[in-house]
Amino acid sequence: MVATGLGSVLEDAASEPGEALSYRTPPHNLEAEQALLGALLVNNEAANRVSAFLKPEHFSQPVHGRIYEAVLALVERGQIATPITLKTYFESDQALADVGGAQYLARLAASAVAIINAEDYGRAIHDLHLRRELIHLGEDIVNEAYDPRLDAPARQQIESAEQHLFTLAEEGEYEGGFVPLRDSMRGALAAMESAYKREGGMTGTATGLVDLDNLLGGLHPSDLVILAGRPSMGKTALATNIAFHGAKTYRTETADDGTTRLADGAVVGFFSLEMSAEQLAIRLIADETGIPSEKLRRGQMSNDDFHQVVVASQRLSRVPFFIDDTPALSVAALRTRARRLKRTQDLSLVVVDYLQLLRPSGRTAHDSRVLEIAEITQSLKALAKELDVPVLALSQLSRAVEQREDKRPQLSDLRESGAIEQDADVVMFIFREEYYLSRGEPVPRADESQDRFEQRYEKWHQRLAQVAATAEVIVAKQRHGPIGKVRLQFTGETTKFDNLETRHGADDGGL
Repeated sequence: MVATGLGSVLEDAASEPGEALSYRTPPHNLEAEQALLGALLVNNEAANRVSAFLKPEHFSQPVHGRIYEAVLALVERGQIATPITLKTYFESDQALADVGGAQYLARLAASAVAIINAEDYGRAIHDLHLRRELIHLGEDIVNEAYDPRLDAPARQQIESAEQHLFTLAEEGEYEGGFVPLRDSMRGALAAMESAYKREGGMTGTATGLVDLDNLLGGLHPSDLVILAGRPSMGKTALATNIAFHGAKTYRTETADDGTTRLADGAVVGFFSLEMSAEQLAIRLIADETGIPSEKLRRGQMSNDDFHQVVVASQRLSRVPFFIDDTPALSVAALRTRARRLKRTQDLSLVVVDYLQLLRPSGRTAHDSRVLEIAEITQSLKALAKELDVPVLALSQLSRAVEQREDKRPQLSDLRESGAIEQDADVVMFIFREEYYLSRGEPVPRADESQDRFEQRYEKWHQRLAQVAATAEVIVAKQRHGPIGKVRLQFTGETTKFDNLETRHGADDGGL
């Protein structure tokens, strides 16, 4: 290792003879940086060992970062990077001239380590960069906490700090890249074994709706599932039913190696941006007891009803179902809170009601609402992959549905952005024909005979009876399987969806 050069220049400037160092310098290792750059200049093959995770900005000295960047640029173009070929690139670089110019490049080559050690030196440099970033982050947190701005309350500062910390943690994960097929096979076999042991044979979280589970195979980890519909179709009710079933059936098991893993059901994180936590809890109690939610809200209960509510409340209090009803939540704050719940409670299902009420994470607003929705859906998909859990996000539909005679939703009806369709792994629509039929009761026309009106009215009445208390879930997109249509039973008084009490999908336009 050379004793002269950039390291000695900095050390001499840091202290005077006989004077103790009065400040702490950020973590750095100039010798490791010099040794790695030397290895790159002597043998360009070393670049293949570090370029996947080491970036120019990770070096503590900017001049080292520029040398590293120039080496990678030449290697990527298929050229040889040596002190001689790099000399022309740095002839006018004053920073390099200050430490010896072209001769410094030669001294770097002389201080090279073996190529086999290049990766270890690269990881050491990367680790020191993360430590410096942690110091900067800590300073920013302190400075922001001292700043008494009204638009930045303490809770928001905490969420911002967590977001930056997790972003830094993601940067620290440099183990990405190609994975051998044998490792992927282990994960696939584990998923198939779990499906084999589960009742119903599903790899994902069961929805509790037999026909829907048969079509989807449950809600799969890392999937973004969109449930869309017009207002009053029952989006929140269906999402609540699915999430509640997952929480009620939650069960863990101990593996052979002594670790605990999910066996069935899910730990649910429900982000309710539209309804309060109390309103959502009333729906869950109505679902559990069968008492209409309207009666629960008004307190119109008998003694027996109240006893059922108390018993159900005690039972539900033990269910792993967590509600966050913060209004106008940003997608960055949502990710932070979901990560926290994953860390503390082993979160396994996220529900967002609904995505148009989320705010983008950027501080500056986008010029287009389409771009904002695109950012939100991309973030939700990234969250699903990062936490390896299904994310069920509700979405509104455009009014174009109301203009058609057949009001069944289509993918083109997704409101404000085609990015929803693009980013989602599954897109489902909820449709209740009864809702539209009940509001379209025939009335006599001026030029219509009584017999003709009665025939039309009877036809309408028969169709209304056929679709009464039912709903359709239309799976319009699914990456892992077929699309299709499922009919469900819907009880409006308790806002509960259930399996239709007929032979599943036999003669009702189902699967």
